Amino acid sequence: MFTFFEKVDAKYEKLFFDHSIKNINNETIDLNQYKGKTILLVNVASKCGFTKQYTGLQELYEKYKDRGFYVIGVPSNQFGGQEPGTNSEIKDFCETNFNITFPITDKTDVKGNNAHDLYKWAKKNYGNSTVPKWNFHKILINKEGKIQDTFNSFITPMSDKITKQIDLIL
Repeated sequence: MFTFFEKVDAKYEKLFFDHSIKNINNETIDLNQYKGKTILLVNVASKCGFTKQYTGLQELYEKYKDRGFYVIGVPSNQFGGQEPGTNSEIKDFCETNFNITFPITDKTDVKGNNAHDLYKWAKKNYGNSTVPKWNFHKILINKEGKIQDTFNSFITPMSDKITKQIDLIL
């Protein structure tokens, strides 16, 4: 039986660490610098009902960062136009309202034909569960640079579902 949530038989010609993405200051982040680390990749937005999850993402980052865990926020305006600001406005919003210290990328597409290569890679290697349906969709990357699990927008950052997976792979 086929479902849209079926995992793809991943061949992983490339790993998470083989990619790069621009940060909020338009500087290239070579993701190889995170090799051997655990990453929670989250598409974020400033004007969303889930925006308060920034608090939980920062808390999660603080809890695990000393064990090699990072949150990477990826602003996207693809869901209800809820991230209309410039990179500078997004950065200011995150720092002022949520004291965010984890890395935030350049505003980018996370689904469709114009999705960032990182999101195309995720879909190719893990399937449709990696494609965000809304803001604050989460993709957990293990130390090997492969996708461990995905979590929809309704699963909060500090939920047992997420923290148990992080504890398991750290």
